[in-house]
Amino acid sequence: MKKTSVRTRVLTGTAAVAALAAAGVGAVSASAETTETPASPAAVKVDAQNKNLAQSTGLTIDAATRAAQATLDAATKAGQHVSVAVVDRDGVTRVLLKGDGAGPQAPESAERKAFTAVSWNAPTSELAKRLAQAPNLKDIPGTLFLAGGAPVQSKGAPVAGIGVAGAPSGDLDEQFAQAGVAALAK
Repeated sequence: MKKTSVRTRVLTGTAAVAALAAAGVGAVSASAETTETPASPAAVKVDAQNKNLAQSTGLTIDAATRAAQATLDAATKAGQHVSVAVVDRDGVTRVLLKGDGAGPQAPESAERKAFTAVSWNAPTSELAKRLAQAPNLKDIPGTLFLAGGAPVQSKGAPVAGIGVAGAPSGDLDEQFAQAGVAALAK
């Protein structure tokens, strides 16, 4: 009988263990794909009485898209080339539409106006007036205190913001943003 070296035995043993492990993983993977495991009730159940949890209300992507399109349609009807942003309660952009002919600065300005409106739950035209009493408000990152942003509310609380930029005046931008808010009430 031929004697094998320690190195050969270790390599052969390692290869055998690897092959068995691969076969075991394959069998487990195959059974996982074919066997339905019921969801854990604890993972599905939400405890509404738990005071450590917060619930949030926000626009669906469909509603945000409808609001953005209604806003853009109002601007287009008025012959204006604007960008429209709809942000959620946390200021995260859900929809951004850059209208045909809108300037390169318009998308970012629209997002910042929407963020500002939802952050303070007020139209940005009103917020711009507050700068006289608190000029350092304009230093808050992500904000833009120019007319053109409108909050979307549910029971008085902000759930989204619509920002518009690109019209010759902020008043027009805000008028178009309000058209988007109104479209959600339909």
